[in-house]
Amino acid sequence: MIDEIHVENLALIREAALAPCAGLTVLTGETGTGKTALLSALKLLMGERADASQVREGTKRAIVEGRVFNGAHDLEGFTVARSVGADGRSRVKIDGSIAGVRELADRMRPLIDLCGQHEHQRLLDAQSHVDMVDAWGAATITPALEAYRSALHDARAAAAELARIESAARTQGSRVEEARFVVERVGEVDPKPGELEELEESLPRAEHAESLARTANDAQEAVLGEGGALDALNGAIFDLQRMGRVDPKLSEFADTLSNAAIIMEDAASDLRRYRDEVDYDPAELAQAQERFGALRGLQRSFGPTMDDVFRRRDEATELLSLVDDGEERVRRARAAGDAAEQALATAARKLKKARAAVAPRFCREVGKQMARLEMSRAELVWESRPLPRAQWTEQGTESSELLYRSGAGLTPRPLRKIASGGELSRVMLACKVVLGEADAVDTLVFDEVDAGVGGAVARSLAAVLADLARTHQVIVVTHLAQVAVLAETHYVVSRLDGDLPETQLTSVTGDQRVREVARMLSGDASEESLAHAEQMLREAGRL
Repeated sequence: MIDEIHVENLALIREAALAPCAGLTVLTGETGTGKTALLSALKLLMGERADASQVREGTKRAIVEGRVFNGAHDLEGFTVARSVGADGRSRVKIDGSIAGVRELADRMRPLIDLCGQHEHQRLLDAQSHVDMVDAWGAATITPALEAYRSALHDARAAAAELARIESAARTQGSRVEEARFVVERVGEVDPKPGELEELEESLPRAEHAESLARTANDAQEAVLGEGGALDALNGAIFDLQRMGRVDPKLSEFADTLSNAAIIMEDAASDLRRYRDEVDYDPAELAQAQERFGALRGLQRSFGPTMDDVFRRRDEATELLSLVDDGEERVRRARAAGDAAEQALATAARKLKKARAAVAPRFCREVGKQMARLEMSRAELVWESRPLPRAQWTEQGTESSELLYRSGAGLTPRPLRKIASGGELSRVMLACKVVLGEADAVDTLVFDEVDAGVGGAVARSLAAVLADLARTHQVIVVTHLAQVAVLAETHYVVSRLDGDLPETQLTSVTGDQRVREVARMLSGDASEESLAHAEQMLREAGRL
């Protein structure tokens, strides 16, 4: 839903702000005042192509900014900004961050429908017809569609697995020989996970065992041996204790050194034990070095890491298994593929049946709304054509489309071939009313919806738009007073002539709104037209 839009220097607009309400908002004004520029601003926010000609003459750039909410539960919303330079360069920002036009379109187009201009009409896309029927009949279609998509995913996975197994089974020559070499080479060494890391830690100690034992022994002798450090220390302790009877301070030193002597004795014991536990076995050392070299060789051949070695071995083993047991594995894969295709065919039939039941009812309901718009002879027809299996998509197994027939006995035609933009807009309006809250698009903008409409049709059109505004944010560019009086928010587009004409956008209420409705009724502000306008607004509850 659009919260607000601010426009600067776009076409004839110097500055304008639009804050549509959650229900029905109308834009009115005389022909040529610049209503098209406001629609251009909205198209820019939706990611449409920018053109330097859109920049107001004499200015450097046009700027359109907006704040949008994504559904009723979105309390924060997001901001979008689009600028178009006089040099034709376009810039986009979303929530203050630089973005691309494609990203802008992806964010905005699911939220807003521009109804009326063929190049912006979602109804022209046959894919949207399927989406509308599915949304309207969600209770029955959604479970069938989800089951179909799951079955399609399974069938694709089964087909991919069969192709993989068949390809591997056909593999000959160098790939098989290479796989056999990998399996045999790695099998000869038979590495274990973590083995190399253990050898990298333990092998240096084994290689320097004699030096380690000798160093530990020399250190132990230096501490405990005859004339070693401990003998000298004990002598010092004795002297300090003896003279401590004269000065107690020396006794404190004696106690400190006694503790040091204990620590030295413990260290000497640990050194002796370390020396005794050093195991030097030339045969075991040679075996460990040979093993380490073999593992390093595997790394060089199939690495760089041991994980790569294990992966290459597993892949080669799988390939040989496929080749050696190819026929049986192909048979099993084909059986699995056939089963998946049968399940898919069953799911496809259920989806087709669900849509075939819902689509005609949707068309009839749309027809009722079209009748309210004085299009009672017109109707929508659901057409589905089966697709070849290779063309089945996530959407289904058929090419489906809503066709339009303007009268009984006439050949239904694609909606995109309807000549009248106003007629197409009224069909879209009827569809949207039927969809109601099932429609995922929050904001609908109608232009040309009242083209060639008057009298009773105008009142019906106004009533239908009011119905639609109960479930959507609806913005209508209209020339009909019957529509304008039902709006919750009313903007008037006017033009100030001068050296450089300027389009202004003004929100009107009270007497100003009465005068605008009077102008729409009779082109002037006579007492009769003002009274009529005031009466219409009071009957609509807008005064």
